[in-house]
Amino acid sequence: MHIAVAGNIGSGKTTLTKLLAKHFEWDTHFENVEQNPYLNDFYNDMQRWSFNLQIYYLNSRFTQIQEIKESTKNVIQDRTIYEDAYIFAPNLHSMGLMTTRDFENYFSLFNLLESFISAPDLLIYLRASVPTLVNQIQQRGREYEESIRLDYLKRLNERYEAWISTYDKGKLLIVDVDDNNFHENAEDLGKIIRDIDAEINGLF
Repeated sequence: MHIAVAGNIGSGKTTLTKLLAKHFEWDTHFENVEQNPYLNDFYNDMQRWSFNLQIYYLNSRFTQIQEIKESTKNVIQDRTIYEDAYIFAPNLHSMGLMTTRDFENYFSLFNLLESFISAPDLLIYLRASVPTLVNQIQQRGREYEESIRLDYLKRLNERYEAWISTYDKGKLLIVDVDDNNFHENAEDLGKIIRDIDAEINGLF
């Protein structure tokens, strides 16, 4: 079984992935932030490095999905291949940070790769307001994230909501992070776990 956690920067994807993996004894696949060779350059010069970064993510996540497909265990994945294609890349394009030529090249490659993959059995979407995202980004204190602008997070949020409103590839569970403090409150985490149990039991 393949579970995936989706959400904006700072929504708590990695934290929830770890907590759920521990509870359900699932294998994990994380977004490889530390080994990403483009991330620092991207935040310093988005226009120059946007295409390179998105191609890196596309390759990385496609590889992850292949590994998940070959695994005999239940796996939970931190961020999906769809978020790059439907949120981050189009957002960079609309902001003038990725050329139309590069975006069209990227998206045709995504469409090709998508034909070889299956969607997660369950997608967990972490919905969070911009103030919540900013607060959680500041708390974790990653240096390269200090330059992220509020309007960038707001644009991403709008795209996330548009994507989720039409998501039809599999089961979907939405968690409102503004009202659910799962990383500090065991009761809040318990509610998510119960909702997941209900969804998973409906999968079989």
